[in-house]
Amino acid sequence: MTSAAEAGRPGPLDGVKVVDLATLFAGPLAAAFLGDFGADVVKVEHPAKPDPSRGHGPAKDGVGLWWKVLGRNKRTVTLNLSDPKGAELLRRLVADADVLVENFRPGTLERWGLGPAELHAVNPRLVITRISGFGQVGPYARRPGFGTLAEAMSGFAAATGEPDGPPTLPPFGLADSVTALAAAYAVMLALRGRELTGAGQVVDLAIIEPIMAMLGPQITWYDQLGYVQPRLGNRSNNNAPRNTYRCADGRWVAVSTSAQSIAERVLRLVGRPELVDEPWFATGSGRAAHADELDAAVSAWVAKRDRDEVVAAFEAAQAAVAPVYDVRDILADPQYAALGTIRTVPDEELGEVRMQNVPFRLSDTPGEIRHAGRRHGQDTDAVLRALGMADAELAELRAQGVI
Repeated sequence: MTSAAEAGRPGPLDGVKVVDLATLFAGPLAAAFLGDFGADVVKVEHPAKPDPSRGHGPAKDGVGLWWKVLGRNKRTVTLNLSDPKGAELLRRLVADADVLVENFRPGTLERWGLGPAELHAVNPRLVITRISGFGQVGPYARRPGFGTLAEAMSGFAAATGEPDGPPTLPPFGLADSVTALAAAYAVMLALRGRELTGAGQVVDLAIIEPIMAMLGPQITWYDQLGYVQPRLGNRSNNNAPRNTYRCADGRWVAVSTSAQSIAERVLRLVGRPELVDEPWFATGSGRAAHADELDAAVSAWVAKRDRDEVVAAFEAAQAAVAPVYDVRDILADPQYAALGTIRTVPDEELGEVRMQNVPFRLSDTPGEIRHAGRRHGQDTDAVLRALGMADAELAELRAQGVI
């Protein structure tokens, strides 16, 4: 995939300036998504307390690898926002910015004199994106909030896991990632709104909400039927067979039969065509009610064959199957290679780093990852010099712990 820069074209967000004050993980990821498409993202961190993602997960030679992904395409600046001098520098920084992203606990920015009223007094066109666990209002607003709590409170954990097992949380930042996509979308809507009105606005995004929006009609089901979605493991209450199945070589495949025609092909493939003629087989809910019988049929057939043989047979039958991958499989897969899903990114500290590419493709103005996350405060002097500050002022502010 040719990037916009390689094609000699500006990115679709070229000229958009984003100030990223956020940490862990939704806000920084939202800002990274904007940076992928050409926005100039200035990442602001505390001089003595870097974004905690720099220390999360595995590191190489003392360099945090998660940060390399989360900090991509950003310039890094240090500012102590709780210091009046640091707050004033932020006001100067946002004077010509288009977007600010923050995820402090509600009331924190206001306490520092950096709330929406103060920032809009400096720049009425600023889009202020506020991400918090529970939103800016309500009885929980000032509680500390993380994606794990959103996964618990949204209904996700209650519906995830085996029927006789505990509610299950994902082993990665699912709610944060969903929120990041929602935040990037909200920013684009606010920027479009600014084109119509000339004014910026505040985006209030609670992490508990976007993941709930992804969970389907659970609210409507309960409202109309009193139905509470149970834990079903890898099964679905909408269709069957739908599960993961172990192959003869110990590897796994996932099968989906959301479409009736696919369900029929699967049962014919595994040697149970008579089940297709059962009256209950004609609907997804009917098949779900007979999931034990259908799972047994598919499982017995799959268990006799290696994974590659299973996938090939399903493909020949035009039935829906996918191997269950770990990261090693992803990096070797020809489909991901064809899509350019994995990108090798230059990095000053590690040389080159492979990571997920921009998650979709635009034909005329594609995004790109220009560099991985930079060192803590690496661009502070350059950014502040652009505000008119002299080297002597920078040295004094650094000695005072402001930058």
